[in-house]
This record gives sequence, C-alpha cells and structure tokens, in this order.
Amino acid sequence: MAGVKIQAPKGVSEYVPPRSKLFEFVRECLINPARMAGYQLMELPVFEDTELFTRGVGESTDVVSKEMYTFTDRGDRSITLRPEGTAGAMRAVIEHGLDRGQLPVKIWYSGAYFRAERPQAGRYRQFYQVGIEAIGLDDPAIDAEVIAIADAGFKAIGLKKYRLDITSLGDAHSRAAHRVDLLKYIQGLDLDEATVARAALNPLRLFDDKREEMRKAMAAAPLLMDYLSQESREHFEKVTSYLDALGIAYELNPRMVRGLDYYTGTTFEFVHELLGAQSGIGGGGRYDGLMAELGGQELSGIGFGLGVDRALLAAEAEGVLAPEGFLSDLFIIPLGASAMVKVLELAQELRAAAKSVEIAFGDRSLKAAMKAADKSGARYVIVIGEEELNSKSVELKNMNSGVSVSVTIDSLVNAL
Repeated sequence: MAGVKIQAPKGVSEYVPPRSKLFEFVRECLINPARMAGYQLMELPVFEDTELFTRGVGESTDVVSKEMYTFTDRGDRSITLRPEGTAGAMRAVIEHGLDRGQLPVKIWYSGAYFRAERPQAGRYRQFYQVGIEAIGLDDPAIDAEVIAIADAGFKAIGLKKYRLDITSLGDAHSRAAHRVDLLKYIQGLDLDEATVARAALNPLRLFDDKREEMRKAMAAAPLLMDYLSQESREHFEKVTSYLDALGIAYELNPRMVRGLDYYTGTTFEFVHELLGAQSGIGGGGRYDGLMAELGGQELSGIGFGLGVDRALLAAEAEGVLAPEGFLSDLFIIPLGASAMVKVLELAQELRAAAKSVEIAFGDRSLKAAMKAADKSGARYVIVIGEEELNSKSVELKNMNSGVSVSVTIDSLVNAL
C-alpha cells in the first residue's frame, strides 16, 4: 500500500549516524592489528553453495541444523547466506591456489553474516564480524600470534573487562580416545531423541548445551584435555608459554566447545563480563582437517571471528568510546553563490591533505548555519563571504574555547 512505511527485517543490526561512527571506529580497531601483522584483505561473497557449510561447519551444529538462511535459486541450486567466515575463506584459498604459494597464507576479511536466531540484545540475524586466517603451518607460535592480534584489537578499542578462555581440542588420536569414554558416559544419561541424535554426530556438542539439566548431566563427563596425546599437549603448552611471554592473561576452560565442528587443537574465546547471556565478543581456533574436507591439501590453519556488534556493545557498556575522537576538523559556512565556488575548491584541497571538512549547504541564515556547525561537532568553523574572498583571510573559530584567530586561506591546512 502506498505511503506505508517499510521497516528493516526483524533482528538485523543497523548503524546510522551518529552511532555509525562508533561502529566504524570499532571495526577499524579490530582490523588494524591484522594489517600490521602482514595479513591481506580477502573479499568474499555473502552467499555460497550450501554444501560448503554442511561439509565445512558440521551437520551437528546449531548453525547448520537450525540457523542457516538457505534457499533454492533460479538455477535450482541450494544457496546459503554465509553464517560464518572460515569455510568461505578456505574455499577461496583452494579455488585460487593460494595454498600452493608461500605459506602461511595470511588473510583478513570483514562483513555481514547471517543466522536465523531468536533476536535479542547482542544476538542478531544479520551481524558483523572481522576475521583472519593463517593457513599452511602447524606452528604454536602462529596460534599465539592470532590470539594476540585479537587481543590487540580489543585493547585498541579500550576494552578492559573481558577475559580470554582457552583450551585444546587435541588431534585426531586424542579425540578418538576421548570419544570412546564420552559416548559410554552419555549412554548412561536419560536424553531426549534430538539430543541423542546430536551426540551421535558429535558428542562434544553436549558440552555446549545451554539447558540447565544438560549442564548438570555433563558435569562429571570426561574432559578432552585429559586425553591429549603428548604431541597435542606439547603444542598447547607452547601456545600458553608464548601467551605468558606476551603478557596476555588467559583462563583454561576444558569444557569450552565452540559452535563449529571444524575446530581442533588450540581453541579460544573472548568473553566480556558486562554483556550478560551474549557475552562472547570473539573467538576461534585451529582447524587441521578443514581444507582436506573441502577438497584441498592436508594443511592446517587457525583463525578467528570477532563480533563488531558485540565489541561495540561492550565498549558502550564500559564507557570507553570518547565522542571527541570522531569530530570533523572544519565546518565551512559560505555566504553567497560566489563564495560557494571557493568553498567547494577549498574543501577539496583540505580533504586531499587528510583534513575532514564539512560544508553548510542550502540557503540558510548565518545564525542557522552557526547552529549547524555547533551540532556537527567540528573543532573549527570559518565563514567565507565577499569580504573573506577579497582579503583572502578568514576568522578561524575554535568551537570549544570560542576563541577566533585571523589566518590566510592558503595557510588553513597548517592552522588546522
């Protein structure tokens, strides 16, 4: 019906001014440590062949069994909106032969992801993540670097009230030995059919069950950390020793199970104490068999996904985002058509010199334009009219102190 407002679908996260500036700041803080460590951008499609996720993520996971947005396209192909980033990144590495070049392959990516979840604070059907992957070497030092990059991102935002949980899910031998005893334990539990089916696919999933009765039932279950092979134990001990050397605090959490089946070995999660039930702000781990499962070489990899939405919520909860960090350098008010020509030229020159500049557009009075300048949050304001054009100088007003100084138009870039 004409005139009826159309709203965004339920459960999506949107960012509009002025909060979008905070979102952008948080995202850049999470990306920059990866850039500084030599990781390169990989831009990926938001939809993939459904089989990529059923094979790569795991059919026993809630992500695949309950939460994927899957549809049949016009070519009768099953397509899924990406619920996470690693499977698509691995597919691209294999498809483009990056694994046959210099190793490790180090890439970063960011964007929107999609899960058909029950919307609540910090849990969205469309959400944003920053991720990295280091593919090709099974080196505990890389594990430590990946964790350190995530930690540096959160610290760059200013977060303090979070912890790092870490564990090891071991190698194939470790998991096989543990699985035997875990299945025996599970067989002694009184479970519903759906839970039995999940356990048959991957018994570790029961550690991730949020129901209180399942938490109690699994309290005495055998832990994978007690079944680690010597090689897996030594690898994990090296990872923790590197974290100790880097001064990164962590807590061992042998019951932690990430929501994706491809994880092996080092596994970790960052948890924020002020976010309630949706406290995870990011996590990741090693995935030794994923590339081979997706048709590639037998290469190991490790990566993470950091939640931009939740990191922003955590920063707001801690009160660490200072609005003065997002102000424009200059707000220019033109008086008259001839002044507008000069203002457009001047703004272009200043922006080319890395200065953020806003212009007062529209036929408004000087008083109204000054109000707009004040609301914009710009650090300085100038007015350009016939007098300023003739004298080639302006009054540069500091919006915080109210003090004005006379400067030539040509020297504005230095004055700012």
